[in-house]
Amino acid sequence: MPLLPASIVPTLLPCAPLFTAPTWRPVQVLVTGTLLAQGPRTVAAALRVLGLAHEPRFERDHRVLSRGRWSGVQGSQILLGLLMALLPPGWPILVVVDETLERRKGARVAAKGMSRDAVRSSNSRVVTCLGRVCMALIVPLPWSRRPWALPFLTLLAPSQRANLAAGKAHRSVIDWTVVMLRLVARGLTRRRWVLVGDGRDSCVRLGWECLSA
Repeated sequence: MPLLPASIVPTLLPCAPLFTAPTWRPVQVLVTGTLLAQGPRTVAAALRVLGLAHEPRFERDHRVLSRGRWSGVQGSQILLGLLMALLPPGWPILVVVDETLERRKGARVAAKGMSRDAVRSSNSRVVTCLGRVCMALIVPLPWSRRPWALPFLTLLAPSQRANLAAGKAHRSVIDWTVVMLRLVARGLTRRRWVLVGDGRDSCVRLGWECLSA
């Protein structure tokens, strides 16, 4: 199986502790294929672009996402640390929180949470899509006049119907935002940072959480 080019390995090497040694090798394959694939970036597309469509043990690559045990929270903390290194001296730590859409369908898509699609909706018609809560760090990049919002943490925000079907207690989007805020505060201990949101986040509870974080 092909590995990542030597020039990009140092960038992803901090993520290696998230995986076992047998899993880390197919992870590199998936990263390489995802970077090269065009269109939907599925596991099959990643393998196909690398010429591994007929690999006898292709199921190992699928198991990275379906059965592999690794911590997404720990991965987000590692990613946040890598993004923090891109900030120039004196640049404020600005973290943006918002809902992001995933335009996918299917009866087997679990933990569904529906959000309003602002692009497709109008005053007379509301379109909803699958969504999740996302946090991103505002980072200035040398090739862009405007800073970019680089995501480092996402959490599913299942709807009340999905939670009821799964037998779980329902949490609102604000509840999940508070969870994410605490995770970020844990990683930015004793560092001053600013949380930026939209009108949905204008609530007393979230304000108190920001002051106590």
